[in-house]
Amino acid sequence: MIPYQFVYTVQLGIKSLLLHKLRSGLTMLGIIFGVCSVIAMLAIGEGASYEAQERIKRLGSTNVIINSVKPPEDTQGSSSSNRSFEVHYGLTYDDASRLQHTLPSIERVVPMRIIRENARYDQNEVPCQVIGTLPAYQLVQGVHIAKGRFLTRTDERHARNVCVLTVGLAKRLFGFRDPMEGVIRVQGDYYQVVGMLQETGTMEQRPQKGDSDGEAIDNNIYIPLSTARARFGETLVRRNSGSFSAESVQLHRIVVRMKDTNGVLIAEPQILSMLKRFHSKIDYELIVPLQLLREAEATKRMFNIVLGSIAAISLLVGGIGIMNIMLATVTERTREIGVRRALGAKKRDIVRQFLIETVVLSVGGGLIGVLIGILVPVIVSYATDMKTVITWWSVLLAFGISGFTGILFGLYPASQAAELDPIEALRHE
Repeated sequence: MIPYQFVYTVQLGIKSLLLHKLRSGLTMLGIIFGVCSVIAMLAIGEGASYEAQERIKRLGSTNVIINSVKPPEDTQGSSSSNRSFEVHYGLTYDDASRLQHTLPSIERVVPMRIIRENARYDQNEVPCQVIGTLPAYQLVQGVHIAKGRFLTRTDERHARNVCVLTVGLAKRLFGFRDPMEGVIRVQGDYYQVVGMLQETGTMEQRPQKGDSDGEAIDNNIYIPLSTARARFGETLVRRNSGSFSAESVQLHRIVVRMKDTNGVLIAEPQILSMLKRFHSKIDYELIVPLQLLREAEATKRMFNIVLGSIAAISLLVGGIGIMNIMLATVTERTREIGVRRALGAKKRDIVRQFLIETVVLSVGGGLIGVLIGILVPVIVSYATDMKTVITWWSVLLAFGISGFTGILFGLYPASQAAELDPIEALRHE
């Protein structure tokens, strides 16, 4: 049961604030903008961090990705004009076999060849990436089959001319026709479409860093690795004006899946040591999604702290504004305080009255700020297609700080009012 005296004090405080609506509203603005900025900034930061972490998670937290990289000296040499030569670099089939049979913590090894070609169907021609891989790719990368099936061991064993298209590429090639009934042509070979998959991540990046000649990441064709080896060979020829260069790369990427996350960080130095032993030059790179994920999470925490600190300054300014207004109010209402004290009100009654007024200002401003703070990220997402994530803890944090601000910055004016001498207060004009 709430005491009647407390209810009366709350009513009196609200009535006093309503007597000066404009001043009370302007005082609340600092709290409103502070709470709004805390929620909105954290929602935008959380959204950006969420997208980055999701991209990393799609690579697989138990995966280690090894890419073939052309050494710098070979990159410089290939830019020379009027020269014809062949460059050997990158990962090999022996590397994949050694990884599979040497490290006990490895569950699966999925080698990949990535060839940039044009895919044709009827009159349509689309630049794409032909990815030769094993059936285990589906399990390791967690791809979702939208229609049909993925590659099988039989396809790999017999080097069949079958392929699986990403949904995006299937739409570009076939339009409104059913891709499952079609045969596409890549170079001089024809491939029967046996399935379509929904690309779930950004795994299929450029085989070489700095390669600006690329296409959308969902323009991928998956064929058996044995088929890719038989149809395209291991030497890729690039022709420029007056010269040509040939690159001999057996594998462009090896995805190593560990049995658990504990084995990922342990296996990384072992994989590096093995590669250094059999490669005379650094023609490879390691990507450990688990490390990237932890770094992204650490960056997210730091980012949230910075954004929260900046937004908290607004709440601090709002609290100072409340204290300033309440101190002015104490001066204006000195005679009222004297009358109440003369009629028997105690110091705690005066403190309670002024403290309730500051809490009403801060909590009221906090509630309005929460509503605006939730609305702003929604508008940002709608207007810019930027993902925002409103977390429950950011709402509670912002609203809790607004209430705490009201109590903290209201105590001093309330205590100043309570300490006034009743006789001197009654003489105040």
